[in-house]
Amino acid sequence: MSHLLEIKKLHTYFQTREGLVCAVDGVSFYLDRGELLGLVGESGCGKSITALSIMRLVAPPGKIVAGEILFEARDLLKLSNAEMRSMRGNDVAMIFQDPMTSLNPVFTVGEQIAEALRLHRKLSRKEARAAAADAMREVSIPDPELRVNDYPHQLSGGMRQRVMIAMALACDPKVLIADEPTTALDVTIQAQILELLDNLRRTRDLAVLLITHDLGVVAEVADRVAVMYTGKVVEESPVDELFARPKHPYTEGLLRSVPKLTAKDVARKTRLQTIEGTVPRPTALPPGCHFEPRCPYRMPQCREDEIPLYQVTEGVTVRCLLFDPALVANTEIVNHRGHREDTKIN
Repeated sequence: MSHLLEIKKLHTYFQTREGLVCAVDGVSFYLDRGELLGLVGESGCGKSITALSIMRLVAPPGKIVAGEILFEARDLLKLSNAEMRSMRGNDVAMIFQDPMTSLNPVFTVGEQIAEALRLHRKLSRKEARAAAADAMREVSIPDPELRVNDYPHQLSGGMRQRVMIAMALACDPKVLIADEPTTALDVTIQAQILELLDNLRRTRDLAVLLITHDLGVVAEVADRVAVMYTGKVVEESPVDELFARPKHPYTEGLLRSVPKLTAKDVARKTRLQTIEGTVPRPTALPPGCHFEPRCPYRMPQCREDEIPLYQVTEGVTVRCLLFDPALVANTEIVNHRGHREDTKIN
């Protein structure tokens, strides 16, 4: 069965003065209709460049050098610029983390939503304006017939983000890429925007790629999660499995560093755990596993070769030698795994 959107071994590189930066280094994942995939990782791990690569919006010196981006079995990397322009917004749409940088301050929000409709759906000005008001109503903007005349600066941050979602969904795309859509918003508005995205994908059978560094956001709405580190996917898993039994040491570290508000944890008054060390410079990545210098379970083998993704169970893959079937019999590995079981997250 073919997936709605499938990314296969995508490589996007940047040639800089300091050397080659492999921002996206062999990333693969898929999205089906009505599914929400969370793409998580800390700043600089390649999440946004992955999204821009899918939309073919990577600016020089960035360049997609290898891989496939299959939408309904068509490789987007083989389309002409005109075909790709038609595809953007119509079939695959994207919303960005700061709506103020995406909205034009000199046009009303209604005009900006209507422009996409006139471009892709060939509607008249009057029809496009009515459709823009309908799109704003769908994302719960009050009095949309009046708000279409507002300029971006007249709206709050949450309202601007709703306008961006209305604009992205106006042409009824099949895939929505949301790049940190709640970062600049306060917690109550964040919850509303997430609930809105979740409702829209269910009612429209929309596939959503949600890019975030907030694990709480992922736990709330995602079906599956892909965890990125230094340009690679290090773990992919259904959301419940990931939070209950994280496999990769990096995922484990991320979850340990999240504050817990249960009575038991609050009473303990223990300090939050951190991941030791720092993310390596993108032009000086360590050999083998890029997480090895920071990993509490590191072994000499981790530095030897590129670590592949291992299939652990159905739907769960992890880029870690602790799950290499050929090495499982090794006593040292067993000891590491035993140590992991002793220290696993509750």
